[in-house]
Amino acid sequence: MFAFPQLLAQAGEGAVSLPYLPVTVGWCIFLILLLVFNYTTRAGTIARATTKEAIRQPIFLLVTGLGVLVMIANYYVPFFSMGDDTKMYIDCGLAMTLICALLMSVWTASISVAEEIEGKTAMTLLSKPINRRQFVFGKYVGITQSSLLLIFVLGIVFFSLTYFKFGYDQKESGETQAALFYFRDVGLPFQIPYLVKERFNMARSILPGLTLISMEVAVMTAVSVAISTRMPMLVNISTCFSIFVIGHLTPVLVLSDANVFVRFVARVLATFLPTLEHFNMQAAISTGKIIPTDYVAMAGLYCMAYVGAMIMVAFLMFEDRDLA
Repeated sequence: MFAFPQLLAQAGEGAVSLPYLPVTVGWCIFLILLLVFNYTTRAGTIARATTKEAIRQPIFLLVTGLGVLVMIANYYVPFFSMGDDTKMYIDCGLAMTLICALLMSVWTASISVAEEIEGKTAMTLLSKPINRRQFVFGKYVGITQSSLLLIFVLGIVFFSLTYFKFGYDQKESGETQAALFYFRDVGLPFQIPYLVKERFNMARSILPGLTLISMEVAVMTAVSVAISTRMPMLVNISTCFSIFVIGHLTPVLVLSDANVFVRFVARVLATFLPTLEHFNMQAAISTGKIIPTDYVAMAGLYCMAYVGAMIMVAFLMFEDRDLA
């Protein structure tokens, strides 16, 4: 489980090609499967209804607007990073996207699952030809879809601002600033603008990071849904926050030179709780490292395995829950 850092360490500058094509293919396959699930299964019907309900909530617009405003503010605020403002901007943008998506998923899970159970709304759904497992899995997929939509919206804004931000470092270093666009004559009465390669390459470097953020959000959503089947909103939010902090600290504690007891406790926690630090690529991107395809693939397998385990836990916890 702790081979992830070694995978990243082997990826020096130029050592491995950027995983844009594999990541794009993976996303296409995932979206096709998601579309089929939404429109061909009973759980998919619940997922679609949950997604619509989530994006209509004020928190969706609030969190999305907050994320966009912070990204725009960071675009104009200098980082005083000695020529690495763009990399620092990417670091801050990825962190902001993660925070917004996690807030959205945990809050929605608390409302959509816990409050529906407490408010007896779940009894109405389960009185129809829908069993408890379809209800839980449909809720999970619906909440995850709303979080992915938020990441998509913030990702478009983030990509665009990173593209324009790239020339700032060149300007501060006294170099010739790359043009925003170049124009090509294609035989039309007007010229068509094209993206500049240097700016585009810098902007698309956020894509693997956004993919890993999506995986981390999927894992935490599964944890939140499982907790929501038994616990109210306040307990769910506080527990998820604790798991988020511990999940980012356990790899450091396990590999540290701390005393034996600390390492033992860290290993026990890492066995049961998600190791979220595997999805944290902000530091790697800010130092110019390339995220290899193998790393993204291994993170995806870990994400699917842990999500599957937590959904099974949610099934068991909700199976004998008294809804009357």
